[in-house]
Amino acid sequence: MAKAFRVMEKSAESGKEAALRSGLRRCLRGIGRAGIVHAMTTLPTPSLLAITDRSQAALPLPELAERLFAAGLRWLSLREKDLPREEQRDLARALVERARPWGAVVTVHGDPALAIEAGAAGVHLADGGDPADARRLLGLGALVGLSAHGPDGLRRAAEEGADYATLSPVFPSSSKPGYGPVLGPEGLRLLARGTPIPVLALGGVGAETAGACLDAGAAGVAVMGEMMRDPDSVARFVKSMARESGIKMPIRTG
Repeated sequence: MAKAFRVMEKSAESGKEAALRSGLRRCLRGIGRAGIVHAMTTLPTPSLLAITDRSQAALPLPELAERLFAAGLRWLSLREKDLPREEQRDLARALVERARPWGAVVTVHGDPALAIEAGAAGVHLADGGDPADARRLLGLGALVGLSAHGPDGLRRAAEEGADYATLSPVFPSSSKPGYGPVLGPEGLRLLARGTPIPVLALGGVGAETAGACLDAGAAGVAVMGEMMRDPDSVARFVKSMARESGIKMPIRTG
């Protein structure tokens, strides 16, 4: 499996597309032989993930979530790791309730057990997390993601059964100043297009660059600060992404 990914990385660097496709096929067969369970969960549409940060939020998170969903967001992940577990659980439950009328998805950063307790749709794991264990806990229908910062993290996400991976930082991030090294659009292109699971661009992605991330091969984008500060920015993100993917603004389902 690891050898197949190394073939893909070398091929992408040299521009040998045929070798890249061959490596990808070997990678997928290797996953099957290893017995890793991939649920093939479909990402929410649009593939625009908002990650919470109440320190930047313009409103209390449940109220902000309602504004985001009304503006077209369909995927929100709770990332408030400094809160006591019980407060995280209660806040996640409140977000799940706000999401339900819109047909939106709420996931939790960090703890699969917390996702179960809150009734969330899945979990996003830090780099070094265990997607296979999360899958066993949450079941085939759950959305399981993993943070990655380079080819090794993407390889682990694919090998261990994640539905998607975030790749960061693509651009300099005001939420994490000095975090890097920054990949840039070309680094994103090289890594995303050689990965057999969806990759979400993360880190400094704004409405004006979201479409470029899709053009570089990302399946979607993940955003923290801008959406926390300005829930109306959702429409700008969707418009930027629509130019590349043809997605449409979602409508209320309830």
